[in-house]
Amino acid sequence: MNKRFEGKIVAITGGSEGIGLATAKAFIAEGARVYITGRRQDRLDAAVAELGEAAVGIQGDVANLGDLDRLYDRIRQDHGKLDVLFANAGTADSDSLPLDDITEQDFERIFGVNVRGLLFSVQKALPLLGAGSAVVLNGSVAGSKGFPGQSLYNATKAAVRSFARSWTADLKERGIRVNVVAPGGTETQLMRGYLDTRPGAEEMFNQLIPLGRMGRTEEVADAVLFLASSQGSYIAGAELVVDGGLVAV
Repeated sequence: MNKRFEGKIVAITGGSEGIGLATAKAFIAEGARVYITGRRQDRLDAAVAELGEAAVGIQGDVANLGDLDRLYDRIRQDHGKLDVLFANAGTADSDSLPLDDITEQDFERIFGVNVRGLLFSVQKALPLLGAGSAVVLNGSVAGSKGFPGQSLYNATKAAVRSFARSWTADLKERGIRVNVVAPGGTETQLMRGYLDTRPGAEEMFNQLIPLGRMGRTEEVADAVLFLASSQGSYIAGAELVVDGGLVAV
């Protein structure tokens, strides 16, 4: 296998399951040392055990700035630098949340993780990121679509897309590339739980997707690694959609 990340230091927020965990596996397979975060210590411990010696788990929530400081302090102490940041951590409501029903608490919770948490995940990493480093933000096709009952989540992912554009302009002189990976429906544990409790939902999703199936976490991971690697060296401020053609068709 091509070792595109041999000797590289990678941080992944929300890396204890789903897309984050699959991406951590992919980076490690290509030679990286990976630091992952997760809110639940038990899941984080299980993920590190699965990933092996090349992984370090730091318990924390991206909505807590002190937890982010602990992550980057550890990386600074261990290596003094960071080559790739995958700002992956995010949250969503499993149930519909129509405009009439949105509360202040709903807003603070979803924007607190998906926008505020992501912003400070990147800002606090900047002292460790040098020329040639890469930041990949986890967006969503929801940033381009008006899915009903999900306006808060949709809006947070539109903000993520905008961040990539603005931060590319902000960081161009430092040689730090920023891009977005935008998954569609992806076969994660959270998504599987949603589908299994709603008869007919999976069939409906598959009918909407031109390729006729949900995405796999490994497929999203491949896109992240491409954007973070030298193969993506001339890609900046872009959104790579991984959705089986849902948005385009």
